[in-house]
Amino acid sequence: MDHSTTPRRLFLKFWRPLVGLTGLVVIIIWAGGSCNSKVPPSKISYEPGAALPENAQVYAVSKEAVTPRTDVVGTVASEEKIHLSARIPGYVNEVLVSAGTRVTSGQNLISLDDREIRELLRAAQSQFKLADIEYRRTRGLFEKQATTEQVLVAAESMYSSARAEFQRVQVMMTYARITSPMDGIVIDRRIEAGDLANPGQVLLTLYDPTRMRLEAPVPVRLVGRLSLNQQVSVTLDRPEKTYTGTVTEIVNEVDPMTRTQLVKVHLIDAGEDVLPGTFGRLWVEEDARDGIYVPRSSVYPIGQLEMVQVAEKDRVYRRLVRTGPVRNDRVEIISGLSEGEKVLLNPAKEE
Repeated sequence: MDHSTTPRRLFLKFWRPLVGLTGLVVIIIWAGGSCNSKVPPSKISYEPGAALPENAQVYAVSKEAVTPRTDVVGTVASEEKIHLSARIPGYVNEVLVSAGTRVTSGQNLISLDDREIRELLRAAQSQFKLADIEYRRTRGLFEKQATTEQVLVAAESMYSSARAEFQRVQVMMTYARITSPMDGIVIDRRIEAGDLANPGQVLLTLYDPTRMRLEAPVPVRLVGRLSLNQQVSVTLDRPEKTYTGTVTEIVNEVDPMTRTQLVKVHLIDAGEDVLPGTFGRLWVEEDARDGIYVPRSSVYPIGQLEMVQVAEKDRVYRRLVRTGPVRNDRVEIISGLSEGEKVLLNPAKEE
């Protein structure tokens, strides 16, 4: 056996794996940066915030004495709301109004079938005429001493009874016409032509649009800050406006479930645009304290968050804040700002 050929055979057998392994080692060394020149570590300059825009208007934050207000939710209602019902049973001949119709005092709203009442009226009228004739005849005879006083009293009694019955049926005739007791607007109609109207059944509901009020359940701890005839502020959702109101009633009973007392506030100059059922807020003032207010334009939303842009030297920084009530186009900042800081009146738009 020729041993001199063994290394040659081994080389021929393993030279390809050796070349592949060597190439892999070279690639690993190159990828690791060993073949490149090293860059010494250094700090990259970074300046937080953004550049202050040219001609930017800023507002200097300062503390001021404010009277905080607590809002109490309530509902608008009319001070005069009337439910109309029939005083006699009868079928409805005609309903002359619908919900939303403006009506005047004395206007006919519903007519009932009055045929039976007319028959009663004719019978009562006939009885009254007969009783009147008999009474006049008997009185003439009594004056001539042709009859007794007892007969005259009986005739007079029949006359009075017939007259009372005739007048009663005349009044019943008016019940067949249901009229409006005031100037107002119909807000509910619960009867149609052909229906049977029974006494006590609500047929129509009217309200006076010129006399509106807010009814709010005020927590007991705040009731002491209100008094009769006190002027307060009321904010409505529709129309979105703040009105001046006068406290007209504080119900002297505490709701055991909510620990509140019902307060009724007359809305001054509310106008007919205010509708019953409108959501509103009654503002109750508490003790004065120091607070921070900024113009409403300086606060802007990002999703559910509220932000301001604080100016320091030539830079602007975004700041998260928590706001309170808005008053006279100024919003209270509960947290996030301190006295002496400056905010942009018109924050730059964020991309």
